[in-house]
Amino acid sequence: MFPYKTSLKLNKNLKEPLYLQLANQFILLIREGKLLPGTKLVGSRTLADLLQVHRKTVVACYEELLLQGWVESIPKKGTFVNKNLPLIQKVTLTNTTKTSKRKNSGFNFYENNRLPEKNTEKREGVMYINDGTSDTRLTPTKEIARIYRKIASKKSVHAFLDYNSTHGNVKLREVLALYLNNSRGLKINKENILITRGSQMGVWLSSQLLLKESDIIVVGETNYSSADITFQYQKAQIKRVSVDENGLVIDQIEKLCKKQPIKAVYVTSHHHHPTTVTLSAERRIHLLNLAQKHNFAIIEDDYDYDFNYNHAPILPLASHDSSENVIYIGSVCKTVAPVFRVGYLVASEDFVNEAAKLRGYVDRQGDALLELTFAEFIKSGDLDRHIRKLMKIYLQRRDLFCKLLKNELGDYFQFEVPKGGMAIWVQLNKQYSWSEVAKEARKHQLEIGEWQRYDLANKKHNAIRIGFATYNDKEIKLLIEKLKQTFKSIKKSAY
Repeated sequence: MFPYKTSLKLNKNLKEPLYLQLANQFILLIREGKLLPGTKLVGSRTLADLLQVHRKTVVACYEELLLQGWVESIPKKGTFVNKNLPLIQKVTLTNTTKTSKRKNSGFNFYENNRLPEKNTEKREGVMYINDGTSDTRLTPTKEIARIYRKIASKKSVHAFLDYNSTHGNVKLREVLALYLNNSRGLKINKENILITRGSQMGVWLSSQLLLKESDIIVVGETNYSSADITFQYQKAQIKRVSVDENGLVIDQIEKLCKKQPIKAVYVTSHHHHPTTVTLSAERRIHLLNLAQKHNFAIIEDDYDYDFNYNHAPILPLASHDSSENVIYIGSVCKTVAPVFRVGYLVASEDFVNEAAKLRGYVDRQGDALLELTFAEFIKSGDLDRHIRKLMKIYLQRRDLFCKLLKNELGDYFQFEVPKGGMAIWVQLNKQYSWSEVAKEARKHQLEIGEWQRYDLANKKHNAIRIGFATYNDKEIKLLIEKLKQTFKSIKKSAY
């Protein structure tokens, strides 16, 4: 007789009903081949006595197994393991296999080496360098929560809990159209806006609609690595042009246009990623004229438009676009907090509609309640007030960071004080490498991060972005101290 008493264990302290605990254990025994197809199960009274449970519990268990197809009931004979169940291949389990994580699939799938692994898990006590993110401690969570509660408590809220437009919440699109028209000089309406989950989704959707294998897209020699990888994933040809103190060198793009057709140019015009330089007015007009003449798209990723310390924000290319060549992408993630995945793609109505169709098959729709919250957050002026507050704080942090970096580490780094944004483009003295710096910094509880991604073109410029906005004054001083300790250790080991 099968050892039911030792094989089946019930726990009355669990929330799961006893009959389901019992049924699940039977299923496991069948799947493991310990109860073979055609095996007769012990009677309900006998099993109830063995397990010291009420007979109704066993009856309910058998009924559940019958409903799921694991057993069959034959009148006047009893309950049997379904004889039509195929034998499951037995896997020899070692002690390690029972407790180890499920690492390898039992099937083949397509891997893509173009997509690097992103590991965001952070270790306690370690300081991490980032490439320019906001300080989440400054997030206006109380204001956002207040608005969210107000919206969620309305009787009409149920209308927003169902499936809605893949374009995004209509109220947010209306509010954003007005806001972008007033703040960035655009001339759009809600039909020109697709709400996305951050700017990266906008870049991905644009690449899907613009690029096929071997199509040409132009980027800077230094460029936002996630954009590069997105275009490579489409198997597009990436053509690189120089970047100087005035941004992309548009003359080089013009020369490319004379040789072969290009589909798009990707540009971070306000603060070039990663070097932070601004595309000059002359080059902006030149690029727009080229796009109109040669019928290519401009993907303008305006990731941190709001932060300018030396002058007013420069209007984006999209504000001067009279021929619908610009796809304008932005988000509130950088300004408010990365967790709020609310971004936007602005383009001609036909392009937006096509992007919305595509978006519907990878992300059916956004979070309507969150989108309504941000519509009210923007409309009420809370966003502008938050930006003004951040501007004062980030300006102070920029100045302190640059001052300490120059005074304490001037022998190791060269940099220009950025006019805007949340990061500094820092060039390491050629006698050192970021590889050795990253290795030594780890000993001082400092993580440099993926420094290689700043030179995907292999120009060996020996520079990376270091964000300053995330850190308060105390943390900035600690970061500088950790860098000083790192270089002190490197110099000591060199002797």
